[in-house]
Amino acid sequence: YAPWCPACQQLEATWESFAKESQGLGVTVAKVDVTQEPGLSGRFFVTTLPTIYHANDGVFRRYRGPRTLEDLQGYILERKWEAVEPVAGWKSPSSIMMHGMAGLFHFSGWIRHIHNYLTGTLGVHVWISYAIFIVATLLVGLLLGL
Repeated sequence: YAPWCPACQQLEATWESFAKESQGLGVTVAKVDVTQEPGLSGRFFVTTLPTIYHANDGVFRRYRGPRTLEDLQGYILERKWEAVEPVAGWKSPSSIMMHGMAGLFHFSGWIRHIHNYLTGTLGVHVWISYAIFIVATLLVGLLLGL
């Protein structure tokens, strides 16, 4: 979820109720703020918010059903998750590819942080910051090419 997301805000009360009843269902319910954990949004290939995953014994399934408390409970109690196809091995959050994707998300956050430092703290003009990143990209490419 993200705090600014209207759909996430709409689901929040239901999700909190589901979390309170989770111990009786034998599951652990959590939420992750993708603005604070960008690597996880890359690792889980989050393209829409909110995104719900069910994980059991290292097997991940994306929940795409209705988002009422009754439906979420039924998904667990009636074991509806067994009928949902697991996330493909290469797209699994534990795969090497998704570890790499998480790294790219962390890297993009690092670049954004440097850009904000250059423009906000040092007062460098935005276009000069862009030029610095362009030159750095070209230099890294040349070094890797050599």
